[in-house]
Amino acid sequence: MATLYSQADANVRKTWFLMATFFIAVIGIGWALSYAMGNPGILYIAVFISIAMNVGSYWYSDKLALASTGAKPVAKEAAPDLYNIVENLAISEGMPMPKVYVIEDAAPNAFATGRDPKHGVVAVTTGLLAMLDRAELEGVVAHELSHIKNRDTLVMTVVIVLLGFVTLLSDFFLRSMMFGGGQDRDNRLGMIMVVAGIALAILSPFVAQLIQLAISRKREFLADASGALMTRYPEGLASALQKISAYSQPMRTANDATAHLFISSPFGAQSFKGLHKLFMTHPPTEERIRALLGK
Repeated sequence: MATLYSQADANVRKTWFLMATFFIAVIGIGWALSYAMGNPGILYIAVFISIAMNVGSYWYSDKLALASTGAKPVAKEAAPDLYNIVENLAISEGMPMPKVYVIEDAAPNAFATGRDPKHGVVAVTTGLLAMLDRAELEGVVAHELSHIKNRDTLVMTVVIVLLGFVTLLSDFFLRSMMFGGGQDRDNRLGMIMVVAGIALAILSPFVAQLIQLAISRKREFLADASGALMTRYPEGLASALQKISAYSQPMRTANDATAHLFISSPFGAQSFKGLHKLFMTHPPTEERIRALLGK
């Protein structure tokens, strides 16, 4: 059975795997594009971009996540209850005190980010603070601290940058093949490379998305269980999840790139419609509540 310690080690390995996969995918697309367009310089650019994006995703993905959700740092004086809950739980777990951020949004939700516990961040919406009582808020914060402690945040913030960039690069490749010329278009090998490049461009984002979904759904159950152990009161988190899922309106900053970070889908009722339902990043709330309450 997975524990916080084994999960943390596994997440470090997953991060290296994702970064290596991204490196290979981008270079593969760059190589196919350089061959089809007859321009070796494109391959060199792809190598540079792969290295730069891997480094950037590790060091700066948490800042990108905070900026994209509109999260702002909050002083202890402005949110004393929230700050005290985060501080008390961090001390009880022997963790460094995470930075505390607040998102101005009526939709109740929360997320954590940071490449390791020393750089952890817990962000909650103003709607969450207004809706939950102290026991429920403790449950949510404990859930997010579990993500930091087992380094889920490392994997999922890196995914934001890498998945987003692969999607953009693939879109660029497809457009260049549609509107741009290439050498030896009649050459059979050249055409094979063009087809292979297009296939890679189409499949890469979907493969990355499937990896993201598989990691995200599994990690929520473990974070729920770990958070309940922190507070010794699973009913608090279960009640919080019930209230959060009952809110039907989406967050103003809801988007597919960061949806997997939040404790519950930021799309509200739209989570069960269209493509959002197909690519849900969270297990059903009812299943999480049953697991917490042992039903």
